[in-house]
Amino acid sequence: MGRGRIEIKKIENVNSRQVTFSKRRNGLFKKANELSVLCDAEVAVIVFSNTGKLYEFSSTRRLIGRELEGLSFKELQQIECQLTEGLLSVKQKKEGFLLDQLGKSRIQEEKATLENEALRKEVEQLKGESQRKALLEFHPLEGKFSLSNPKPIKSCTSDPNEGPDVSLQLNSLATSRGDRKRKAAEMENIACDDSGSQVASE
Repeated sequence: MGRGRIEIKKIENVNSRQVTFSKRRNGLFKKANELSVLCDAEVAVIVFSNTGKLYEFSSTRRLIGRELEGLSFKELQQIECQLTEGLLSVKQKKEGFLLDQLGKSRIQEEKATLENEALRKEVEQLKGESQRKALLEFHPLEGKFSLSNPKPIKSCTSDPNEGPDVSLQLNSLATSRGDRKRKAAEMENIACDDSGSQVASE
């Protein structure tokens, strides 16, 4: 035999009304707590009695350790599990945020390293060009130029492509020297012959 249907209307008896209010209020708060735990919802309930007294329930307050009076051991365990799950979720979110920041920092570091390497190569290239320019100014590769006279200074070595005047002058000089040596030798031979004939006559 089931329960009879209760007619919903105002309870005229004051004492019965107060007892019903207390029972229904506690049941309402219990259902609100179950809803917040089972569905991971934030629930808040505000109730005013006929005398103007305030009764309230908030799932967030119990999560921070407030208004735990009247809770059973099972309800406290549920709140503890909810807090543990929330703490793990917060830690995972925090770790993910830190990993994202670390990845962005590494990307920025690699980008800065590449930029520094490019700048270093550019500086080395500029140094090499300035050194080559300085060497070309003071030690030109073709035709030695002086600072005061831009005309090339001829080398002391003879160029085989030069004109035949130099070779002719050298040949004539060698021929004249040979002629003088031959004349000196002939004069010495004549003097020796004269001295020998004089000794023989005596």
